Amino acid sequence: MKFAHMADCHLGGWREPKLKELNNKSFCYVIDYCVKEKIDFVLIAGDLFNTALPDMESLQVCIKQLKKLKDNNIPVYFIAGSHDFSPSGKTMLSIIEDAGLGFNVAKGEVVENKLKLKFTIDEKTKVKITGIIGKRGGLDVQYYQELLREDLEKEEGYKIFMFHCALNEFKPKGFENIEGMNVSYFPKFFDYYAGGHVHVLQKNSLEAYPNIIYPGPVFPNSFSELEKLKHGSFAMVENNEVKHIPVKFHETLSYRIDCDNKSVEQVKQELKEITNTDLSDCIVTIKLKGTLSSGKPSDINFTEIMNNLLEKKAFVVLKNTSQLQSKDFEEIKIKSENVEDVESAVIKEHLDQQAFGQEFTQKIMQALSTEKQEGEKSADFEKRVIEDVEKMINN
Repeated sequence: MKFAHMADCHLGGWREPKLKELNNKSFCYVIDYCVKEKIDFVLIAGDLFNTALPDMESLQVCIKQLKKLKDNNIPVYFIAGSHDFSPSGKTMLSIIEDAGLGFNVAKGEVVENKLKLKFTIDEKTKVKITGIIGKRGGLDVQYYQELLREDLEKEEGYKIFMFHCALNEFKPKGFENIEGMNVSYFPKFFDYYAGGHVHVLQKNSLEAYPNIIYPGPVFPNSFSELEKLKHGSFAMVENNEVKHIPVKFHETLSYRIDCDNKSVEQVKQELKEITNTDLSDCIVTIKLKGTLSSGKPSDINFTEIMNNLLEKKAFVVLKNTSQLQSKDFEEIKIKSENVEDVESAVIKEHLDQQAFGQEFTQKIMQALSTEKQEGEKSADFEKRVIEDVEKMINN
C-alpha cells in the first residue's frame, strides 16, 4: 500500500505574483508525483485553499489537478482546515466533493449529544479513514470533547485519523502560544494520524498513538516560513514507512541585518554587500530589525536596493522592516481626548510643515468619514463619497 499525505496547500495565499504562481506549481508537482508513483490514494489534511472562497485562478489549478488524479483512479480524501471553513459553514470542498473529485471524511452523526464519526473506506485498499475538521481559534476542541472514541478504537483493519490542529505534546519552538489539543482526545490504536495546520515537518509516536505525522506545507505560506523552511514538502507512506519529500524549485537565501546603533549609511552598505552573492534564480528574504543610531528607515531607498538585487537575477526579493525603527521617532503624546485634535496632531507630525498637505489630508478624512443617510442605498452612498473625494482631488 502506498499513499501521499499533504496539508496546508493554501492555494491563493500569496499576493506576490511569482510566489503565488510558485505555490500553484508546487501543488501541481505533488499531484504529478503521485500519478507518476501510481499511489493508491491521497490525503489532504486541511487548508487546501487559503480562504473559503478562493480566486478563480487557484480554483482552476486545483480542479485540473484533482481531475488528473480521478482520471488515474487515485481517490482523494480530505478534511476542511481552519482556512477552508467560512463562518457560515460553507466551504469550496463541498463543491469538490459534489463534483466527484474528492471525499470529505469528516462525517458522522450526533448520538445522545455525542459525536459518532463514520469511516470512509477506500475501495482498493480497504483502508478506513475518518477525521475532524479544523476551526480557527481552537473552536474544534468541542468536537474532540464530545467524540465517541470507543467504537472507533474497536474497529479492525488499517485505520487513518485525519486532524487539523496543533498538539500540545509536540509543539515546536515558537508555537508555544498557539491553541493546541491533547493527543488523549484522539481515538487510540489507529495506524496513521494525518495532521495539518502546524507548518512543520514532524514524525512522532506515543503509546497507543503511532505515526503522528505533520507533512509540512506544500509551499511556505509567509515570509517567516520561507526563512525557516526554505521550501515545501509532503509525506509519502509506503508499507507504513514514512518519508518527507521536498518540493523545491528555487534556493531560498535569507539575510537578517541587525540595525541596532547603526547609521543609515552603515545599513545601506550591508544591504549593498548582498549583491556580492550569487543570487541567480534564488528567493531572497531580507529582514531588518533594531533601532538606528541616526536617520530614519524612510532614508533607505529599498526600491533601488531591491531592483539591484533583481538585476543580479534573483527570482524574487522580499523585505521585512516591521521591527526597524529610529531614535528620531517619538510617539505623539496628546492630552486631549477629542478625536479631531488627535487627528490634527497626527497629520501635523507626519506632514511636518506642509500646511497645504495638512489641510488637504484633513478634508479627505472628513469626506471619508461621511455617514450614510437614512434610506440611502449602499451603492448610492459609495458613489456619493467617491464623487466628493474626486472633487477635492481635482480642485
